Parts: sequence; structure tokens; C-alpha cells
Amino acid sequence: MRDNRERLSITEEVDLIELIERLWRRKLLIFGTALTVLIAAVAYVFLATPIYQAKVFVQAPTQNDIANLNYGRSEGQGGLGVLTVKEVYDTYLRNLLSESLRRKFFREVYLPSLDGKVTDRGQDELYARYVKALRVTVAGKDTPDRYSITADLPDAQQAVKWVTLYARMAGDLAKQEVLKDARSDALVKAGNLEQEIASVQETARKRREDQIVQLREALAVARSIGLEKPPIISGNLSTEVSARMDGSLTYMRGSKALEAEIENLEKRPSDDPFISGLRAQQAGLAFFRSLDVPAESITVYRLDGDVELPDKPIEPRKLLIIVAAAVLGLLLGCIAAIIANLLRGRVRVGPGA
Repeated sequence: MRDNRERLSITEEVDLIELIERLWRRKLLIFGTALTVLIAAVAYVFLATPIYQAKVFVQAPTQNDIANLNYGRSEGQGGLGVLTVKEVYDTYLRNLLSESLRRKFFREVYLPSLDGKVTDRGQDELYARYVKALRVTVAGKDTPDRYSITADLPDAQQAVKWVTLYARMAGDLAKQEVLKDARSDALVKAGNLEQEIASVQETARKRREDQIVQLREALAVARSIGLEKPPIISGNLSTEVSARMDGSLTYMRGSKALEAEIENLEKRPSDDPFISGLRAQQAGLAFFRSLDVPAESITVYRLDGDVELPDKPIEPRKLLIIVAAAVLGLLLGCIAAIIANLLRGRVRVGPGA
């Protein structure tokens, strides 16, 4: 049993040595195949179009960046609510990740950059290439509100331009949306104030009309009793009666005073000076009607760091391709040598059979 194992081990060693010797006899074939594959790989490395990658990170703006957006806003009752950084940045991210922006960039930037070089390709194929070249992804699991915009292009400067432009286009769309909503809120507030002002003015007008009716009735009573002037009452009773010359005792003011007061009320051009708080409401109305935040005064996102011009391409990976080609070439050469030996053995065995 032991002798059988030893003979088997010796046989395996002999077979391995014989295989190595046969491969060595075919070394020219092996190294020739490896060299051919290696030359092809080197040619690909130096002839392939290099791809450069530019990447930019975007994050939420600061409170100071949106300060002008909250001009005239407060958390007080009846006021416009304060816009938070999260609300503004969510609007930016919604536009950044939208298909409408991706399509707009494809039409306005990507297609014009081709200069008619691939006019034979369909729109779907071009769009698929574009989606691979320009990507928007979350920067990391620990920072879900931080996004990266990546462009892989043959031109390093163009890659930098694209990621910067894409971030800015999303910012412009978000600004338009935020400012439009802010303007709409201001106009709604102005409309509400206008209705409130009209309501209090109408109430004041009706109150004046009611007052005139009451004074006319008092005037009729005063005339009926021949009271032209307020009666002269001495002592503490005079003070008490004077203080109560309204309501049913209004006639005690006398017909002359009542006629003058009625005439004054009828000729009054406006009740506005007599309405409490009206001027503040009118000032608020004028403010919200004219409220218009300049787009350049707010920022809806921030770039996290500068966009650097890539100096080395990410593709092709020269060293990896050359090493892989060398290994693959040797492997193919060995396979070719083994096949050549097998074919040669069959040729030798054939005539003897």
C-alpha cells in the first residue's frame, strides 16, 4: 500500500516535470502569444480616448444665504411664515434630481457639444450615454442631504464646466420656484389686508350713517322742546348730566350743536382718520404689494469646496490593463502550447496505428 503511494507520487512529479519541459520547448509560442496580447493591450492603452472625472459636492445654504427671502415674514399671528433652510434646500434638491432638468441639460448642453459627430445614433442611445456620463448621487449615507454631481468626459475642462453648470441650472430653477412662491404669498397677504381694510372702512361708514340717524332723532327732540343750547346746570349734577349727553339724552346738547355735528358728519370726506389701526394696515398693504426679493440676493445651495481640474484620467487604467494582458497572454500561450503538443502527439501516433 505504502509502495503504491510512493510510486503514484513519483509518477505525478514526473508528469509535472514532463509538462514543464514540454511547455519550455514551446517557449517561443508561449512568449510570442503573450507578447502579441501585451502589444495589443499597450496599443489600446495609448490609443483609447482618456476619460476624466470631475465631481462637485452641494449642500444646504446658511440662514444668512436666505435672509432676504424672509424679509417681512414673521411667526406672529397673521404674518407670513418664516422660510427655513430645509424648505429652501428641499426645493433645490427636487429640481436637482428632476427628470425635467436632466432633459433640459441634454437638449441645451449635451447635444450641442456633439457638433454633429454622432448624428447617425438615435436619441435613446445618445441619452443612455449622457446618463452614464453625468450622474447625481448622494455623497454618503452619513450625510443624506449632501449630493455629488459627477461628469466623466474626454475633456477635463468640459467635465468641470458641466458639473458646475448643472448645479447652477438647478439653483436657477429652485430660485425661480422659491421667489415665485414668496411673491404669491405676499400677494395673498396683500389681498387679505385689502379685504380687511375695505371691511373696516365699510363698517366705519355704516357707523357714521347710524350716528347721523341718531343725531337727527335727537335734533327732532331738541327742536320739539325748543332747546337750542345745552341747559345750564350747577353743581355736581352738571358734571353728571354732561357726561351722559348721549343715547337718550343726546338731545340735551341743543339743536345748534346737533345741527353742526350732523353737518360735519355728512361733509366728512373719509372715515379713515377715525379708524383705529387703519394706517398700519395700509402700510402693510403697500409693503406686501411691492415686496419683490431680487434673485441675486439669495442662495439656495452651497458648493462644498472648489471644483478642481482633473489632471489624470480615470480610464483607461493603464497599469491594470498591462498587467492583466501579460497574465492573460502567458495563460493563452500555455494553452496554445499544450494544444500544439497534443496535436503533435496525435500526428506521431497516427502512422504507427
